[in-house]
Amino acid sequence: MGFRRHGPFQAGDQVQLTDPKNKRHTVTLKEDGVFHTHKGFIPHSDLIGRPEGSVVRSSGGTQYLAFRHLLADYTLSMPRGAAVIYPKDSAQIVAMADVFPGARVVEAGVGSGALTCFLLRAVGPEGKVTSYERREDFAEVATKNVEKFYGGPMDQWRLVVGDFVDALDEVDVDRIILDMLAPWECVDAAAKALTPGGVICCYVATTTQLSRTVETLREHGSFTEPHAWETLIRDWHVEGLAVRPDHRMVGHTGFLVTARRMADGVTPPPRRRRPAKGAYGEESAASAGQASVV
Repeated sequence: MGFRRHGPFQAGDQVQLTDPKNKRHTVTLKEDGVFHTHKGFIPHSDLIGRPEGSVVRSSGGTQYLAFRHLLADYTLSMPRGAAVIYPKDSAQIVAMADVFPGARVVEAGVGSGALTCFLLRAVGPEGKVTSYERREDFAEVATKNVEKFYGGPMDQWRLVVGDFVDALDEVDVDRIILDMLAPWECVDAAAKALTPGGVICCYVATTTQLSRTVETLREHGSFTEPHAWETLIRDWHVEGLAVRPDHRMVGHTGFLVTARRMADGVTPPPRRRRPAKGAYGEESAASAGQASVV
């Protein structure tokens, strides 16, 4: 199936209708369908055949902007089995893990399929995404969401119901994305599957998960120094000369950690900084200090 449909709206398309107050409604077009709202109704036939960016008027006189979903809009409105990875984090994963056209990508923890949609777009028709999900009910929701957005099954995507460590059968993988409660348990399996130079990217929610993930990557010996961060988004209100930040923002959703796979038999050089006093507890403080290069 294709990645996106272009041209005039057709039956089967998902259309996002936005009213003057920026309230958004998702409609799947049908030949005889009707969109009902307290501001009147709109026959789907008023949309079918019209180009994106059209304005339609309800029977009550309210105007609606009509566009196909952007992927970011779709992932926020899709049915959920598990919590979705927000677009701001999906964008960071695609960019900072350097997911490129033609890449061979493995993700563990498919959730509701939000990140999967972004990964499939990033790898393109020549790439491949393999997703591992322990829960069959989550896998079913993700399959429906991915196929709904892309218009059917994707040849580039393989979904495996099972544990990542036990079911992983991929080798020479370019990128591995871990979205799970305990990604540190999967670091060894990921190292064996990744090609030298490949990237591992872990998405975690809490600081304790973040700490254990980073320390496991450091101690494994097959990865470069992990890079950890989070992304915050703050919109701005702009009306003439009244320019100010919005009172609300998209704050913490999760932490991201990336590291690169070293060549076989090669270990990274020691970190060139001294750990903070007490960072590793009293028992390991001395050894941690000796292992660091001042």
